[in-house]
Amino acid sequence: MSPAIALAFLPLVVTLLVRYRHHFRLLLRTVLLRSFQDCLSGMRIEERAFSYVLTHALPGDPGHILTTLDHWSSHCEYLSHMGPVKGQILVRLVEEKAPACVLELGTYCGYSTLLIACALPPGGRLVTVERDPRTAAVAEKLIRLAGFDEHTVELIVGSSEEVIPRLRAQHQLSQADLVLLAHRPRYYLRDLQLLEAHALLPAAATVLADHVLFPGAPRFLQYAKSCGHYRCRLHHTGLPDFPAIKDGIAQLTYAGPG
Repeated sequence: MSPAIALAFLPLVVTLLVRYRHHFRLLLRTVLLRSFQDCLSGMRIEERAFSYVLTHALPGDPGHILTTLDHWSSHCEYLSHMGPVKGQILVRLVEEKAPACVLELGTYCGYSTLLIACALPPGGRLVTVERDPRTAAVAEKLIRLAGFDEHTVELIVGSSEEVIPRLRAQHQLSQADLVLLAHRPRYYLRDLQLLEAHALLPAAATVLADHVLFPGAPRFLQYAKSCGHYRCRLHHTGLPDFPAIKDGIAQLTYAGPG
């Protein structure tokens, strides 16, 4: 490319860098720096976060563990977790709905799992599903470190597509009063329809879906708004530590199959 052509594109490049500077920072922290730290430490980011929790958080204190994860994500390495702002929305809804059983798809490091477990009513149960065994191992240790046993929080390792059809027979989950979709947005619609097909959503069940604006789940939102089975509400938020990047949590209320 000649210098003249490069100069012609310079204003466009500068404009894009200014307009999407927060996205470039996010890319830097979640891809480039994370890959460097993975190679340097021989550990994944979730494993490094858990090591930090072990040395800085109080065992048996879920609130302190969550605060420690937030601090590590803000000051050490960006964790891509739910964060405190979205977390407040999740906790408020769990306390308001008082679900007997919650299903979480996408445990990741266990951050939202602890939020839900803390807000459950007495006798409530949480079943959480994580497809990656190595990530699930970290989440399992974090959940038990916080003081929750398997009767309150059951972690299933496997893909949501395979786990959902066997929830009733193998895990004694007949219906979920509240579902959190927090895995990969491109699977949200598929898994919502699987939950419907296997009659795992009772009437008035609440379905929460994270990251519906960034990176986005347009087909999921279109279906929820047009199929006639849900009342929809969107909670507008930003990403943790990147509030300028707009995101949202979709809240669906299931009206039933009819």
